[in-house]
Amino acid sequence: MPDHDVRLEHLGQWLDEQLPTLFMNNGWGSVPAVTLTPASSDASFRRYFRWQGGERTLVVMDAPPPHENCQPFVDIDHLMAEAGLNVPVIHAQDIPRGFLLLSDLGRQTYLDVLSADNADELFADAIDALVSLQRLPLDASLPHYDDALLRREVELFSQWYVGHELNVVMTAEQQARWQRVSQQLIDSALAQPTVLVHRDYMPRNLMLSTPNPGVLDFQDAVYGPVTYDITCLFKDAFISWPQAQVEGWLHDYWRKALAAGIAVQPDFADFQRASDLMGVQRHLKVIGIFARICHRDGKPRYLADTPRFFAYIDEVIERRPELAELGRLLAELRAQARP
Repeated sequence: MPDHDVRLEHLGQWLDEQLPTLFMNNGWGSVPAVTLTPASSDASFRRYFRWQGGERTLVVMDAPPPHENCQPFVDIDHLMAEAGLNVPVIHAQDIPRGFLLLSDLGRQTYLDVLSADNADELFADAIDALVSLQRLPLDASLPHYDDALLRREVELFSQWYVGHELNVVMTAEQQARWQRVSQQLIDSALAQPTVLVHRDYMPRNLMLSTPNPGVLDFQDAVYGPVTYDITCLFKDAFISWPQAQVEGWLHDYWRKALAAGIAVQPDFADFQRASDLMGVQRHLKVIGIFARICHRDGKPRYLADTPRFFAYIDEVIERRPELAELGRLLAELRAQARP
């Protein structure tokens, strides 16, 4: 029997042990006949299943050690709940085996339902939730976005996209230019005020829920640049918006953050520039991750989303003359691509 089927069997046995106590403690009566169906999966080794018994549903996370560690999810879930965010209730956990039993925040992500008609309303809710998150004190034992972490992220682009997808080895001169533009992005990020950063605050990880939104996939949270999450929200892998509309939403966030005492840049032009450069750093990282998933993990479908991220980068380069060197370098490298 394949390994993943063995894990699913063990997961079912664990659920059988947890559910009677959960139902008794919550006054839910006896455990009904149930079904367990795939709920979602992502680019990591984590899998999610929806448990359904009658009208009641729960979500089960399978995060197989040693590839995944549930503890950060548990810790940050509690942290975000303290801020009033709608995150899953953890009903049961087995950290050593990588099993979590969670409340179900719904079946529709923001990505499923976003449209020109409802985007203002849904993003207003997402902005309010983000401001609540960013008001948390910086006193948890979380990593920080330091120079080393930011550099490791951006180097994913040169290692995996340039080296493996384009099959290009940069010359010494190109490498020197790459280091200059990378440092420019890193310095901009490190100069920003620090808040709790979700790191994937995007429509696919926000659920249409009550209260809205439900927030998922926060286990990689760190302390870092204030513009990171809000930039991520509007420059997603799967849906794009006109720049003028994005600027309006950024201004809405900036205004609300200032009013809430979040340490955003006091001048909107400075905030927007920081957001632009933060976005470029993230987009380069994501392109590198998608190339790694393809060439290391054998999942090529993610590479189909890279043109959208290059479009985000190109749009910023057009508006930010200080990034002209990056634009020329990317054009060179892509022109040198080899089979």
